[in-house]
Amino acid sequence: MRKILIVLMPLLLTACVDDSVSYYADGGNGNHALTIHRAQKHFWSSASSIELIMQRLPDCLRRIELTEMPADDVEIELLSGGDNVWTLRAGKEMWQVETQTCTMYQDVKGDGGELVGVFRVDGGKLVYEAAVLEPAPATEPAAAPAPAPAQ
Repeated sequence: MRKILIVLMPLLLTACVDDSVSYYADGGNGNHALTIHRAQKHFWSSASSIELIMQRLPDCLRRIELTEMPADDVEIELLSGGDNVWTLRAGKEMWQVETQTCTMYQDVKGDGGELVGVFRVDGGKLVYEAAVLEPAPATEPAAAPAPAPAQ
């Protein structure tokens, strides 16, 4: 019995889900990023803790625990309010952070800004999908007036 417990102990201590994905605000060089980290603490639990890691190096690097969500049902919208102000929205929950001074605001100000993308689970893995901005519909050129009848 003792040998079985020793063999099974690592399974009891490991989590089923532990992944993260980043949005790079600086185009991908890694100095300015918002990362969502999802970790399932126990394999028997369906909940996962969700954290935000915000960085704007060298001035800002901070980890903030946001909430708990079902591990397979994580969907968090990322909105940009400009001036390094970011809003994260999951259902009715909202968090607003600012990467200039590495601050998390107590209350969300305004509507959050423009949708940048969504952090979500796809195929069991946490992914980031950029928002698709649709171009304005092209207007049809006005029809040329019919020529006046000849007299």
